[in-house]
Amino acid sequence: MIHDRAWLAAHLPHQGTMCLLDGVETCDPQHIVCTASSHQRTDHPLRRGGRLGIAIGVEYAAQAMAAHGAMLGGGDRPRVGYVASVRSLELLADRLDCEHPLEIVAERLSGDDHTVLYRFTVGAGGNRLLRGRATVVLRAGDAT
Repeated sequence: MIHDRAWLAAHLPHQGTMCLLDGVETCDPQHIVCTASSHQRTDHPLRRGGRLGIAIGVEYAAQAMAAHGAMLGGGDRPRVGYVASVRSLELLADRLDCEHPLEIVAERLSGDDHTVLYRFTVGAGGNRLLRGRATVVLRAGDAT
């Protein structure tokens, strides 16, 4: 692991129980691979009715994208941004709360100072749970 949960908490805007990732396994200018076990917690902040719906995986992917931005920025907090759209989303399971740790992969497809396009997958135990593409809009002048 190249960065742990403490690094993520110091470099992402997501704090407390909303910092969902455990660590960064690998990273290069185009890819990041993160792990998470928070989906197994009964007190998960996004759990409803005793379950964690599969679409919550998009939030895990968004946090991996933010971690990628922080690492590309030299380890600083990433610029403030938001997921503007999610396209080609495939939900390949019913629930995210499975027994295996999650592996979150984000691949930067293109980008500039204002928007970044990523392809992402979230898997567990050798199975893909969801995949898609996301456009992230970076807000100029904002810093956290």
